[in-house]
Amino acid sequence: MNNYSRYFIEIAYNGEAYSGWQKQPNSISIQETIETVLSNLLSDEISVVGAGRTDAGVHALKMFAHFDAKISDKKLNELKYLINNYLPKDIVVKNLYNVIPKAHARFDAISRTYEYKISKEKDPFHFPLTYFIKENIDIDLMNKASKILLNYRDFKSFSKSNTDVKTFFCKIISAKWNFTKNGYIFKIESDRFLRNMVRAIVGSLIEIGMGKREINDFKKLIESRDRKNAGFSVPARGLFLTDIVYPKKIFKR
Repeated sequence: MNNYSRYFIEIAYNGEAYSGWQKQPNSISIQETIETVLSNLLSDEISVVGAGRTDAGVHALKMFAHFDAKISDKKLNELKYLINNYLPKDIVVKNLYNVIPKAHARFDAISRTYEYKISKEKDPFHFPLTYFIKENIDIDLMNKASKILLNYRDFKSFSKSNTDVKTFFCKIISAKWNFTKNGYIFKIESDRFLRNMVRAIVGSLIEIGMGKREINDFKKLIESRDRKNAGFSVPARGLFLTDIVYPKKIFKR
């Protein structure tokens, strides 16, 4: 496109009120909300391409997307503040980056990190952002099972059924549970994730932590490549996209 430059936009949002990242008919999405604001501010039809598709109710501390536009240096410096002025309170633009023309928010990502938050205390103020579990869970057992994930590449067992993905292969870099003041947090980093993958993994690990599933069964369910053998899918409200890593070379100095 003549005179158009490519930009990365870094976003954080509370996903409680949205149908997810991707535009959908008859529902409000993060993507559509941002596109509408950008299009109005730049007087142009702006299409935003996200680094991934968070599901309905999932949150993000650091999501990236790219778009093409004609923006002067002066306009770029003030654009972040203008966008945030018009976005709803549960979405914020944290940064804008000028990137090389072929940079792609989804395909250039080296890794993505998600965190899942569990609360041991029933708290009405934390409820929208955590999953409350009253039962005790064995975090040591769950961490032993989490290490098993690093030995596998095919995670069809944790993928949403009837999905149109071409491959179920993912390279999980790390996966670990930690204690927090009021509960537990699971952090997982991978080169890519399948639809519903993190929530299904967390549900399966919780079953191990509760003594409802043996660690050897965890290996078998992964190797079965059958979603029916995995655990329940935990609620979306406890899931946060917390980081996406890109090669430095795609960012202009």
